[in-house]
Order: sequence, then C-alpha cells, then structure tokens
Amino acid sequence: MLVIRGKSVFAGIAIGPLALFHRQSASAAQRPAAGIEAELQRFRQARQTAVAQLQALYERAVEKVGEDEAAVFEVHQMMLADDDYLETVETLIGSGNMSAEAAVERTAQQFAQMFRAMDDTYMQARAADVIDISRRVEAALCGCQDTDLSAYDGVIIGADDLGPSETLQLDTDKILGFVTSGGSTNSHTAILARTLGIAAVVGTDTPFHDDVEGLTVIIDGYTGTVYLDPDPETLAAMERKAETAAAHQAALERLRGLPTQTKDGKRIDLYANIGNTGDLAQVAEHDAEGIGLFRSEFLYLENTTYPTEEQQFAAYKKTAQALGGKRVVIRTLDIGADKKVDYFNLETEENPAMGMRAIRICLSRPALFRIQLRALCRASAFGKVAVMFPMIISLDEIRRSKAMLRDVQEELTAQGIAYDKEMEVGIMIETPAAAIISDELAKEVDFFSIGSNDLTQYTLAIDRQQTRLDDFFDAHHPAILRLIEMTVRNGHAAGIWVGICGELGADLSLTETFLRMGIDELSVSPAAILPVREKVRSLDLRDVDV
Repeated sequence: MLVIRGKSVFAGIAIGPLALFHRQSASAAQRPAAGIEAELQRFRQARQTAVAQLQALYERAVEKVGEDEAAVFEVHQMMLADDDYLETVETLIGSGNMSAEAAVERTAQQFAQMFRAMDDTYMQARAADVIDISRRVEAALCGCQDTDLSAYDGVIIGADDLGPSETLQLDTDKILGFVTSGGSTNSHTAILARTLGIAAVVGTDTPFHDDVEGLTVIIDGYTGTVYLDPDPETLAAMERKAETAAAHQAALERLRGLPTQTKDGKRIDLYANIGNTGDLAQVAEHDAEGIGLFRSEFLYLENTTYPTEEQQFAAYKKTAQALGGKRVVIRTLDIGADKKVDYFNLETEENPAMGMRAIRICLSRPALFRIQLRALCRASAFGKVAVMFPMIISLDEIRRSKAMLRDVQEELTAQGIAYDKEMEVGIMIETPAAAIISDELAKEVDFFSIGSNDLTQYTLAIDRQQTRLDDFFDAHHPAILRLIEMTVRNGHAAGIWVGICGELGADLSLTETFLRMGIDELSVSPAAILPVREKVRSLDLRDVDV
C-alpha cells in the first residue's frame, strides 16, 4: 500500500479502480519551423480555433454549472487575446528557427512561471490556466483531437493535472473522483470540482506510472489522503468512514431551515463568507442565514484593470437580491499583503503584511474608494447591505472613511439615486490595536466583525503564509481569545453586535467558548454552515461544567 498526501478539493470518500489520463502531446519542440510567415499564420489560425472551442465550452458549462462557474472559459478567451501573450509568441516565432508549437510552449512556461512567482495564491493558480489555453492552441496546431473524458466510467482518474476544460468533460454520474500530482485548491479546476461535487485531491507531487493502472485507490477528501492499492484493513476502515460520513451528511440535511440556537434558547446568526457572486449558489445550498463577509477584492483580482462602478454595482446588487432581505456584509477593498494586483502598481515592501493594504490604500486613493462606495450604496437599495472597513487601527481611519461615505451618499441624494439611508457601517477587528481600543471604536460603528486570521498572525507575530512556523502557530493562544473576549465585551457595552468571520468561526472546538463570550454572529465558509449549526444546537449554556 502506498499512502499519498495532497490538498483536499472536495470533502468526500471515493473508492474504485485507478484510470490514468494520458493527454495527447503536440510534441512542440520536435517540429521544424516552416518559415516565419507560415508559422505566424499557423499560430493565428490555431488561436482562432481555440477561441471557438472555448466559446463552445462556455455554452456547455452554462448549462452544466451555471454562468458564474462557466465564466472561467470567458477568462480563457480573454487570455488568448492578451497583448503580452500574443506578442511573446509572435516575437519568438519572428526570431526564426522556432515553430508555432515551440513558441506557444515556451510562452506558456514563461507566463506560468511568472504567475507561480506571485505572492497571492489566487494569482499563483492562474499558472494552470495559461498552461490550459496553451495546450489547446498546441492541439489545434497539430490537429490533435480532445481526449473524451466523458468515456471514463466507474473509475478514479489519476493525472499530472487537469485543466478546467478537461474537468468539465467529466461525467459526474460516472466518475468517482480524481487525484493529481499538480494543481492547487485555488485553481479553476478545483473550483469546478467543488461545484460538480467530485471527490478530489490535488498537489500530491506524486506522478503515476502505467504499472498502477487499474489498482484500487481510495480518496479521503476529508484529510487530503490517497491510498493506492490499500490493504484489507485500510479498505475496510475507509468503507466504514464513507458510511459514517454519508449518515452524518444525511443528519445535517435535516437541520435545514432550523434556527441556529442552543438548547437553552441562545440564538446566533450563522452567515457565509464568499468571494464573488459565483459563490451564491453555495450560500443557498448550505442554508446560510446571510452573508457575513463578501470579499470585494476578488472583483479586482479577477480583473485586468480597475473594475468600474457599474461592474461592482452589478455584483453587489445581484448578491443583495439573491439574499432576499437577509443581511449582506460587504468588506471594502482589501488588496495588499498576500493579495497583489499588478495594475495597482504598489511599491515592493519588505514586510507587505504590515505595509500598504486595505483601508490604507483606500484612504490614500480617495477616487478609487469613492467608486466602490457609490456602487455599495446603490446596491443597498436592493437588499440589506452593510459596509465593513478592514484593517482599522484608529478612530481617525473610521471617521475619515465614514466622512467619505457620507459625501458619496449626499452626492447620490442630489442625483436622485436611491440607497438605504439606514445602511449599517462596521469595521473588522483584526489587529491587537483595534481590539485594545475597541471600547472607543465601538462608539463609531454599528457592528464589529473579528477577522481571526489576521488577528492571530499579528498577535503572535507569525506570518500565516509561513508554513515552516506551523509548530509555533497556535490559533487557540490565550492572548487571542482574550482579545476576542475584550472586543465582544466592549462592543456590547456600546450596544453593537459582534461577529467572527475568520477561520476560527468554523472551529467547532471553540464554538461553545465563543457563545459563552457572547458572540452574536459567526460567518464561515458555506460548507461549514450545517456542521456549525449542529454544534450550536447541541449546546446548553446553562451547563456550567465547561
């Protein structure tokens, strides 16, 4: 038995025979160049073919997974129209002695390496996309036909990686799951796998060779573990785990529509964290009671230039309408630190986590901030929208942000544009400074949302992206819990509600602790909604034996 570990994409158990996916190769570097003009013409025709294929894939994906998840294929078409990409390919061809295939392959590797070198995990995952579009062009150049992945039946697919277009071809009624040596949980392939409900583990760094074809393999999507040719004891144990997981999931389903309330009547709001409108289906599917964190920066991360007021308004409006009057907390732009966007042209910093980010960028670039605030206010006319400012450390930052918000609202009033005049305004508590002066900050806002991820890294002085320090990292450190408790106490003293929107919100071992502190709201990933509700409903806060 071989035990392989990777990153879980979808929590589930899959057991079945392994089928290796062998992608047809264009043998790019082997074909001799036929002359500059001939190769340029071949490339341009192949690019047109690839764009047409991507449009067909988009239309198919809309039917299968909806417009938001299908948008990856619109992004791929945009990438094939990117001036830098096209110029690089054509320059390499123009240098002579390089075929179109070889030029596309070299460009793909250069751009992929550029993406992998970025600090932001979302942008790192775009390396897979540039490889995917380049493979499509290379296949068009050599006349290769797409492998029919829909023909795989009753198997677990093993591959070096799968592109989004390949993942889409998987027949979810037939395929049991997939495991790849490459890939990341932030890739479009992973996003599609989660949407399609395919048990998957990626990034195992373990290539599969032909001698393992047909062997039994087990995917444990709960732990990111893959068992190849399992022994009888492991197989039996995993079959029991699959049965237990299925039974637990069935029990969770019965919690839909029930209040998130303890046995003694303590009620909390259980909301979802999302990154864009593509996550709205998950919010509904997992029965969230609202949205406690809409990460608006993804509108910027997914764009090649600053999103317009209309683009942002459309996204915020769609979210507000989809929630049907339930609260939607939208965090203003939180670019910086590990989230880099090239077109912002931010200076390189030795310690970006403590540099120019979030509210500091917004207050330094008021024109940029005003565009977002206008879009947010306009969207508030279509639902219960609340605005939340991140990375606040002082009263002055709140007052300057609120002053700009008032200016925008007065401007909208003068223009006769509707907005919610009672829109809630809150801040994130994610630095020790904010927690310590939370008694003063609470007088300025309607709510606090504790960002436990940053609060933990700033309190412990440990970079949360630095995996080598995992042995020193303690998310349950007493100092963090004391800061959270202090924030709740100060918020309630000022008459405002207090929530948690970081990873700790879904930590079931802390749920009772948070409720005893008086937390009013927990905002977690959509998939964590029902497990947290189950935990809350199992508690009785009258029990003093804690």
